[in-house]
Amino acid sequence: MAIHIVIDGYNLIRQSPSLSTIDALDLQRGREELIKRLSQYQKIKRHPITVVFDGWRSENPHEAKEKERGINIIFSRYGEKADDIIKRIAAKERERIVVVTSDHEVADFSQRHGAAIINSRDFEMRMEIAFYSYIKGIEEYNQRPSRIGTKKKGSPKRLSKRERRNKVKIRKL
Repeated sequence: MAIHIVIDGYNLIRQSPSLSTIDALDLQRGREELIKRLSQYQKIKRHPITVVFDGWRSENPHEAKEKERGINIIFSRYGEKADDIIKRIAAKERERIVVVTSDHEVADFSQRHGAAIINSRDFEMRMEIAFYSYIKGIEEYNQRPSRIGTKKKGSPKRLSKRERRNKVKIRKL
């Protein structure tokens, strides 16, 4: 099952040390660099990715959608924030998506509707690990070795089914 990754674009840019430096110089270049990195990540992981940017200050009365380098890009319409679009997607897609944001309000809303959440810095770190692993030809860093024997280990307390599913989705990133 492919995991649909929905990203709060400006949140990820501003949380990233390298992207925020580019963004401070030129907003357009910051977006382009993010799209470039996400495109490379998508080629490695093969997850569909949607990035949502704030366009609420623009004069565009309609939501703008485009596709660049295989990444779906949505700009919110005049008067609407990217957070609102992400919430709408989370309410519709529910447990089929992973939301990348460090915005607590968006994260809480999405999680209540069944989406898995990962904060922006953790996602950026996972992208970097994926790039490194791909370049070096290293096997997937988070693959678990098969269990040998029948003796069970660990805490007898088990996470809820929803928490276990979300953990699996995050691990696949």
